Amino acid sequence: MDHSGHGTTMDLPPFTLGRGLAWSADPFFLVACLLALALYGWGVVRLVRRGDKWPVGRTVAFVLGVLSVGLMMCTKLNDYGMVMFSVHMVQHMMISMVSPILVLLGAPITLALRALPTAGRGRKGPRELLLMLLHSRYMKIVTHPVFTIPLFIASLYGLYFTPLFDFLMGSKVGHIAMMVHFLAVGLVFFWPIMGVDPGPHRPGYLMRMLELFAGMPFHAFFGIALMMASTPMISTFENPPVSLGIDALSDQNAAGGIAWAFSEVPSVLVLIALLFQWYASDQRQARRKDRAADRDGDKELEAYNAYLASLHARGN
Repeated sequence: MDHSGHGTTMDLPPFTLGRGLAWSADPFFLVACLLALALYGWGVVRLVRRGDKWPVGRTVAFVLGVLSVGLMMCTKLNDYGMVMFSVHMVQHMMISMVSPILVLLGAPITLALRALPTAGRGRKGPRELLLMLLHSRYMKIVTHPVFTIPLFIASLYGLYFTPLFDFLMGSKVGHIAMMVHFLAVGLVFFWPIMGVDPGPHRPGYLMRMLELFAGMPFHAFFGIALMMASTPMISTFENPPVSLGIDALSDQNAAGGIAWAFSEVPSVLVLIALLFQWYASDQRQARRKDRAADRDGDKELEAYNAYLASLHARGN
């Protein structure tokens, strides 16, 4: 039986990293990754040609984010992920937590807004449509923590502990839809927290940290539940192919450990990125105040000194 449509998953040999990283492209994700890289590259080239600068770090982050999706979906990891819970969990965690963080650090929306041409008066081009979407009520809802945090949690418990997971894993289209969902959930969850792009929901840095830590413990609890289970919990992975030489319960325990670990590592990375962004924001604000003081001769300080002098005179 071939679940994925691009590999004979029932005849796979025992998993090794070398075998897992062998080329086995899913056409949908291959085209999507190449298209994303091409569009981003077009935007960067357009900016450079007109004399604008675009940070190299953003380009590197975006490329790594797209390549991480390609690594999960265009190699034998995708084949092994159809029959091994542990490999599937690596796919899920990477695509929902690591790939979105890297893509968001690449600021693709900011690049699009700067690179896309402005439509003529009274007309709406791609740039105008993107701005309308960014300011729409829909985006305010899907990026609000009241929506993103429950969605983030439901993507674990509502998927794996219901028959929905087995249904989606039963077809190639269902499997693709599930992976696209993981990526989308990761993007809308992390975008308001540490995304560089402008968005409708942009709380203060302390609130962003609270949003981050509100979702992460549920990943840990999910992983612990899998590790502590005494029987296989997911029908799809109950009877792994004999050729793999694995035990279903041991593989499930490994999947739980992977889910638990991924709840910690991305949290630390995002926290570090947030602290850097917070520091950079404070530095920019300080520079703006210094420039304003240079322009107006520091009238704010003069006004405060005058206020102190008036208090002193009144006291005398």
